[in-house]
Amino acid sequence: MPTDPPKGDAHPLSNAERQARYRARRAEQAAPAIRYRRPVDRRTRPQRWHDAVAELLALQVDYAAWANALPDALRDTATAEALQAIVDLDLSELEGIKPPRGYGRD
Repeated sequence: MPTDPPKGDAHPLSNAERQARYRARRAEQAAPAIRYRRPVDRRTRPQRWHDAVAELLALQVDYAAWANALPDALRDTATAEALQAIVDLDLSELEGIKPPRGYGRD
């Protein structure tokens, strides 16, 4: 496929020059995205349940600290109400739940 010679040059491009320009154009373009597979979660369902409950309890403690650190000017805002709703949740019932192991292993 013939290309126009660059401006100011009187000779046509050689195959090596065309290849070099092609490689330079390809290098300027965005590199293809490298996709990685998400690692497989090998925890059992009861382990995932306990981890999720522990995470919820940790978040509730963080939100309680945030609610306690709010300045007085922000105590009547929607943010304060949302934080108080999270703090008021009783998550202790979730701790006591023992999920079934399944397949007759209960």
